[in-house]
Amino acid sequence: MPSLLRVSDITVTFGGRRALDGAGLTAEAGRVTGLIGPNGAGKSTLFDVICGLRRPAAGRVRLGERDITRMAPARRARHGMARTFQRLELFGRLSVRDNLLVAAELGPYRRKAKKIADEIIDRLELGDRAGDLADALPTGLARLVEVGRALAVRPTLLLLDEPAAGQDSTETDRFADLLRSVAADGTAVVLVEHDMGLVMSVCDHMYVLDLGKVIADGPPEVIRADEQVLAAYLGAA
Repeated sequence: MPSLLRVSDITVTFGGRRALDGAGLTAEAGRVTGLIGPNGAGKSTLFDVICGLRRPAAGRVRLGERDITRMAPARRARHGMARTFQRLELFGRLSVRDNLLVAAELGPYRRKAKKIADEIIDRLELGDRAGDLADALPTGLARLVEVGRALAVRPTLLLLDEPAAGQDSTETDRFADLLRSVAADGTAVVLVEHDMGLVMSVCDHMYVLDLGKVIADGPPEVIRADEQVLAAYLGAA
């Protein structure tokens, strides 16, 4: 299957230091692609490049047949890209339903916004919390609402930056099922996550960043056994 997202040879420099040094990845529709690495490896910076919040010094980003390297973030969103952030980005004084409704009204199916919001509430099993203010939610549920808000625009590419942070083990298991079902719908999912149990269980393919470079890629079973990955990230000698 051809890649929906193709990111190649990305270089980003901060004050003379290369945060990304020739990094790249591909992601296919219907699959979950993992991006892991130690803190400071450049994972969120690469996400910023993909969604247009940071322009690279070199490299290319392609979404389908389009070169979107210099495309504004809003235009990328209109072409089917959605993202969550490492730091929670909800409208705290709005209800769960209204958070989803706002996102759906900004998407390509705004005339069906109420229906979309209700479908997501059902899918995420948030019916008993739909009227609660986002500020009143525990972190794990708030993360889930943020993912739901990204889904409300019906993306073809979903970028998730540490979405399981703050979730307990039960919430994480349910979240893994959600990711699988989203991918099964035909969405390309790219996941940055430190929960190795989650990553290894849901990803079809993984990339490992260290010091701004991709040091390994492959299916989870290959990454788990890679000596360079074990030394750089998983802590083995």
